[in-house]
Amino acid sequence: MRVVQLTPPGSACSIAVGIGITDAAPGSYRGTHLVVTDIEAARAELVERGVDVSDIRHIVAGEWRPGPDPERGDYQSFADFADPDGNTWVLQERGRSVPTR
Repeated sequence: MRVVQLTPPGSACSIAVGIGITDAAPGSYRGTHLVVTDIEAARAELVERGVDVSDIRHIVAGEWRPGPDPERGDYQSFADFADPDGNTWVLQERGRSVPTR
């Protein structure tokens, strides 16, 4: 058994990856959301590290549009990528928008 546990700073949640921790076939895990406060920065960092990440997109009236949500609303901007095993991951932005007063 080999386990790597990933816990973002300040988070109470972790993702565990490794050998011998599940009987799921490699590449069968789909769509785990990784919530980030700045989707553009998170995407840029992944690309810099050699990850093939989709363009950022958002939804307007049920249709995908290119780029981040213009208002940077919580849970409105997305990008995805696959790991070397073929599992898919979704970046989703939350916490960037500035509350109105």
